[in-house]
Amino acid sequence: MGNENSVECSIIIESLEQLCAPVFAESWDNVGLLAGRRDKQVKKICIALDATDEVVEEAVRNGADMLLTHHPLIFSPMKKINTDDFIGRRLVQLIGHDISYYAMHTNFDVMGMADAAADEIRLKDRHVLSITYEDEIAKEGIGRYGRLPQVMTLEECASYVKDVFHLESIKIYGDRSMAIECAAVSPGSGKSMIRPAVEAGAEVLITGDIEHHEGLDAMAQGLAVIDAGHFGLEKIFVPYMMEYIRREFPQIAVFAAREKNPFWVMV
Repeated sequence: MGNENSVECSIIIESLEQLCAPVFAESWDNVGLLAGRRDKQVKKICIALDATDEVVEEAVRNGADMLLTHHPLIFSPMKKINTDDFIGRRLVQLIGHDISYYAMHTNFDVMGMADAAADEIRLKDRHVLSITYEDEIAKEGIGRYGRLPQVMTLEECASYVKDVFHLESIKIYGDRSMAIECAAVSPGSGKSMIRPAVEAGAEVLITGDIEHHEGLDAMAQGLAVIDAGHFGLEKIFVPYMMEYIRREFPQIAVFAAREKNPFWVMV
């Protein structure tokens, strides 16, 4: 349902779930319509990585009918929704302004994010890094590994990643002169991807949220790590979904919330 400049929220959700079915989400995750009405007529969508105070306020200020984020605002069960805490305040604001709120998290990691990141670094002959879903038809999962466009040193690879993803800074574990041809990429928190990357024969893992001990453990197994940050890699969700919405629903206005890396680095 809808008219020439709006679409019912349920139809948009149906399309999103054809792109990234909820069945591909991890069991601990919380995806889908988290607040608001399925029968809402949507004329304008705000897309963001996170439903922060600033993002919610921008969605309200710009008259959005729907907010689409990667990270879900609600992870743990909530007994109360009120303005006493920051999550409740955001939900009250969204519901109060009749904004339908939808999140696509690990289902997007599996069905969109991994290949989008692999496309950015032009990864060839790619395979799933860690299988999280399998049936008689397909095997799907988190991350991808394959060959880089050319052999390069770790330092050159780090510079390449920094340029491709338009990053201000990155953190690197490994010998800067080591040769890199096989790379694994897993946007988001990649601690659990170290073992799969080693088993896949990757020489470098491009990911985020790697701490001191995980970095040392990776190096001990011959794996270099380029920590491009959680935000640094996953921000590709926004242009990816903007392009999708514009293609599937050209009658709907769509805009990206103004977001930036939540931390800054002093050197």
